[in-house]
Amino acid sequence: MTSFTSPEKHSRRQGILAILAVQIAVLLGVSWAAIVYINWASDAAQAEFMNALQPPLSGSGNFSPSPTPAQVAKVKGPCARKG
Repeated sequence: MTSFTSPEKHSRRQGILAILAVQIAVLLGVSWAAIVYINWASDAAQAEFMNALQPPLSGSGNFSPSPTPAQVAKVKGPCARKG
């Protein structure tokens, strides 16, 4: 039977603590990257939203519909149902 103070138990415990430390470091790194990305995306979305609220730079902002349509509809007359 091995005792709890054997060198094998000590090195195994050190290995577990080292893996735990690496996992915590990776978790903190990924969390930091996620926070930075969310902050950047929020700033970009807010800037896009604020630009959408501003009137266009060209013209006074008063738009009137075009006097002539872009494409003329081909109308033959009222539709009659075929019975």
